[in-house]
Amino acid sequence: MRILLSILFIVLTLTFFLIFSTSSVAISTIIDFMGQGNLSTGLIYNNTEVGGLSGITYDPEQQVYYAISDDPSNINKARFYTLKIDLSSGSLAETGISVIGVTPLLTETAEPFLKDSLDPEGIAFSGNSVFIASEGNFYQNIPAFITEFSLEGQLLRSLPISDKFMDENGNKNQGLRSNLSLESLTITPDKNYLFTATENALIQDGDKASLDRVTPSRILRYNLQTNQPDREYLYLTDPLANSSFIAEQYNRQGLVDILAIDDQHLISLERSFSLGLGYTIKLFLVNLEPADNIQELESIKQAKSAIIPAEKTLLLNLNRLNILIDNIEGLTWGSPLPEGGRSLILISDNNFMSLQTTQIIALRINPNVVSPSGL
Repeated sequence: MRILLSILFIVLTLTFFLIFSTSSVAISTIIDFMGQGNLSTGLIYNNTEVGGLSGITYDPEQQVYYAISDDPSNINKARFYTLKIDLSSGSLAETGISVIGVTPLLTETAEPFLKDSLDPEGIAFSGNSVFIASEGNFYQNIPAFITEFSLEGQLLRSLPISDKFMDENGNKNQGLRSNLSLESLTITPDKNYLFTATENALIQDGDKASLDRVTPSRILRYNLQTNQPDREYLYLTDPLANSSFIAEQYNRQGLVDILAIDDQHLISLERSFSLGLGYTIKLFLVNLEPADNIQELESIKQAKSAIIPAEKTLLLNLNRLNILIDNIEGLTWGSPLPEGGRSLILISDNNFMSLQTTQIIALRINPNVVSPSGL
């Protein structure tokens, strides 16, 4: 089975290469653009500002989407929103998006989270609850977390995070980098596994991505039956797409979300930003099967032998859609489509800034290529 899946992955890789290297249009036999919509910055729903939507997940039973706001309880209390996204016609119209609910997140004592006590970025629907990933804040000694909440916002349980992701001694020479931490979250269709990933390398693993350098991110897999992490994989991001001609310190490249196909295959979302040049957003097909398990490795830089990373193959560079791309950070499987295929929904974080909007993009993936039930 492992050999057959590897052969299938190679065939898919060659198919992607042939199609994308010979086609000059955005719409292909693999991925079709179905439209986009926007929620304007400053939109108020139930006395809260709708913004900072950094992750999104789909509830097929209710046919709604849950989107996490990365507001660290500053503008309003920490919360996630419930959205309706209408794909019933096989496309997404500008008016096809509506906000229909907001849910405050509560602590173990059933109180709202205090200001700057979290930085929620990722969200994944488990079947009757949502898991939420918070980046924390390295410099303020606020730890990252992966926590399950009911759909009413009550805290249910937290998953353990290994010490190597933390700065236990306060010397700032190991752990998650601030704002380059746990952005992504996804659950396999069988609900057995949860994946998250670091946006960039742990401090002890390597450097941040740059124009001439990839960064060694880690993909973590949790067994939801045992509530324990059981595997980690090396994921190499692309280098920074462009150099900023205004301020180099505002360049950024990293792995901002992942979406599970099954327990060995994912779709990854990489975002590159250069001030003055804007965003480059890419989707990749990721194969974990040949990758080494690096869970016991405290530092990638100190590995005694070569590490086999996850395989990744470009699915789509969103710049080929010939639309203005905003700060896309989240993706999820979407609702069924009338003509078949599987929908993907992408969402942007507007940073609560007037020059940006909450952009939602709908894509269709050919069902013969990937499906939530496997390859």
